[in-house]
Amino acid sequence: MKHYLQINDLDSLQQTVQEAIELKKEPTQFKKLGAGKTICLLFFNNSLRTRLSTQKAAINLGLDTIVMNFGSEGWQLEFEEGAVMDQGKAEHVKEAAQVVSQYADIVAIRAFAGLTDKEADEAELVLNAFKKYANIPVVNMESSVGHPLQALADAITLEENKTAQKPKVVLSWAPHPRALPHAVANSFVAMMKLQDADFVITHPEGYELNPEVTKGCKIVHDQEEALKNANFVYVKNWSNYQDYGQVKNTDSNWMMTKEKLGKAKFMHCLPVRRNVVVEDAVMDSDQSLCMEQANNRTFAAQVVLKQLLKDL
Repeated sequence: MKHYLQINDLDSLQQTVQEAIELKKEPTQFKKLGAGKTICLLFFNNSLRTRLSTQKAAINLGLDTIVMNFGSEGWQLEFEEGAVMDQGKAEHVKEAAQVVSQYADIVAIRAFAGLTDKEADEAELVLNAFKKYANIPVVNMESSVGHPLQALADAITLEENKTAQKPKVVLSWAPHPRALPHAVANSFVAMMKLQDADFVITHPEGYELNPEVTKGCKIVHDQEEALKNANFVYVKNWSNYQDYGQVKNTDSNWMMTKEKLGKAKFMHCLPVRRNVVVEDAVMDSDQSLCMEQANNRTFAAQVVLKQLLKDL
């Protein structure tokens, strides 16, 4: 594996999940693998789980870690080819990516969608620029349209908790006061396409994700119908895709409740707005897998970094 930019970069999702589960038994068993090597974590947006879990994963593998928050610490980067840089942007990504490549053996990047220009977001300007100009492996710590480390952690969590050979997994939209990106939902859908599961997406009409992402998936607009006999319910908000980045629906009836959840296990990537996205009774119940998902973020990152280190 040269880079980890999307879940499909894995040679085998199932084998990687099993490898991650084995890593959990003895997290530091490959500490010599990263000895003498460095990972650089570049954050263009804020983070809690992604930053801490990726750093912990690097520590478990013996990697030295450099962290930089571009919002407050770095020069504003130019990404346009042939740009006349006579305004506020002080450095071009061409130089920045090459410089980072001299200081680190792997670079991991977090850069959210702007949610104003669909074409620019789907072009993944930040991630693809570093892929193009850096000469080291690039890891996606959440980009404009994908969050493959979260999706891998979700796959680990599903594997550890499933009781049926072919579980029913529902991805349910939820209300939110702010416009949120599609990255987590996109990567979860891509991951579920690689699973042997009865997978259903439910959301209000008009809140379809990118049809290229959900092609072949079952989509049900009646949440109650979609949730019937579910084993796992993954709840996530995303803003409008057609009217890009807009919040057209804040219907509180889509909030996940204990009654709707039934006997299913509840999943969410966090952070979550309690009593808006999901009620306290669900979050604080033994049906919630949110803390397991958060813990598995370390081992998702670790198994990816381990594969990249072995291929260096």
